[in-house]
Amino acid sequence: MARIAVLGGTGYTGGSIVREAASRGHHVTSYSRNAPAEPVPGVHYVQASFLEEGAVAAAVAGQDVVVEALAPRGELAGQLEGIVGDLAKLAPEQGARLVVIGGWSGLRPAEGAPRFVEGDVPAAFRAEAEEMVRALEALEQAAPEGLDWLFVSPAQTYGSYAQGEATGRYRIGGPVAQQDADGGSAISGADFALAVVDEIERHEHRGHIGVIS
Repeated sequence: MARIAVLGGTGYTGGSIVREAASRGHHVTSYSRNAPAEPVPGVHYVQASFLEEGAVAAAVAGQDVVVEALAPRGELAGQLEGIVGDLAKLAPEQGARLVVIGGWSGLRPAEGAPRFVEGDVPAAFRAEAEEMVRALEALEQAAPEGLDWLFVSPAQTYGSYAQGEATGRYRIGGPVAQQDADGGSAISGADFALAVVDEIERHEHRGHIGVIS
């Protein structure tokens, strides 16, 4: 079983990944500023701010996989790119794989086309989307030697506002956005977590991928 640290492990995405990984017997540590409303049995919970010196290094130490599922809002607004950069430097030293959870706006409508973030993103989400994409582009352009990294973008319709149902199905694609048979793009929190933990176990992809139902 893998030792997995989930940064942002009490949030919507991070919490789903924590539950899925723990249900399979992995050794899961959740890092978050807030205590969980409903702790998952067997999970080790650590309350921490990643703006504190040494917090990122402590989260990476001794792990096989580090999942970054933080949201660049509140005290972390403007900080996510730096945190991912620190994780990228520290992960190879520990022999850990880095999995970064991004957003749909980092995908492209077609090969070579501008990312969705460069288009009509609602003002309320633009700063977050742009920061996530900067973190992705830093990995694409200047990932440290020896870093094993994966950046995962969920479907367009994804989040606590549209939790959906657990179907046990998902599709993985590259950095070009996928659509379902009806031209939609959606995935539930449970199915997204299923895809992420399957990938942790199977280690089939590297770079930037997208996941939809």
